Amino acid sequence: MKKSKFWMTLSLVSVLALSACGNSGDNAKGEAGTQTVGEQVKYEIIGIDPGAGIMKATAKAIEDYGLTDWKLIEGSGAAMTATLAKAIKKEEPIVITGWTPHWMFAKYDLKYLEDPKKSFGEAEEIHTLARKGLKEEQPEAYQFLENFKWTPEEMGEIMTAIQEGKSPVDAAKEWAESHTDRIDEWTKGISPVSNKELKLSYVAWDSEIASTHLVQYVLENKLGYKVTALQVEAGPMWTGVANGDVDATVAAWLPLTHADYWNKYKEQVEDLGANMEGVKTGLVVPSYMNINSIEDLKTK
Repeated sequence: MKKSKFWMTLSLVSVLALSACGNSGDNAKGEAGTQTVGEQVKYEIIGIDPGAGIMKATAKAIEDYGLTDWKLIEGSGAAMTATLAKAIKKEEPIVITGWTPHWMFAKYDLKYLEDPKKSFGEAEEIHTLARKGLKEEQPEAYQFLENFKWTPEEMGEIMTAIQEGKSPVDAAKEWAESHTDRIDEWTKGISPVSNKELKLSYVAWDSEIASTHLVQYVLENKLGYKVTALQVEAGPMWTGVANGDVDATVAAWLPLTHADYWNKYKEQVEDLGANMEGVKTGLVVPSYMNINSIEDLKTK
């Protein structure tokens, strides 16, 4: 009887000890679960190259929303999407600078944080710019560039193909060959030329890589031009067109992202209008994160 009583007491002590260990784990988990979003992501917003307009807008958002503890991490578009991919694979929180159109929205379940203070402005447009005199000297190219207008969904098809491994040249060619009706719209009534030279410039963003390679394909294969496409930073892209060293670009984001360049060079370039409407910039997070507004970065 005494032995039986001893083993019962020992068993009860063991159960209580295990229970205490379990509660300890729950408490630790609970403490981790009470971390704010800022604490979870080390108060870092993962950005892109420092010269991009979205970085300036994000710095403004940090000020507008009083995010005094937060840091904007400079890098590149490729580094940003690589960091995003790692976080999503582990279902970890992350805050990035984002824009549409971009292939990451097709690949991942993402959401923009609401921006009630409008730090990132309203929806933007991507414009086509031409150097002064292009209309008179290269009327065929000018007419095509003026006609060129497409949608974020159409651009997304090329961006996704590139992200999945196709070269920009092949992705643009395949899209053009499968959307001949769109190509015909843009080139209707334009007589091909014979090996006239044309120079384009663009920034190394996935969206602009897609659009510029498509425009280059059409100019070369449908209109007879010999095209040089220069990948540069935003500043040289604008100054090249303004100085007449470059004929055109289809990669000007207005009115916010490239606002400084527009204010500086608007009298030296010709704006052919928007080739895409409804583009957007802002702070982006995976949809599994329980925040909905930039304001939440301070309060949650």
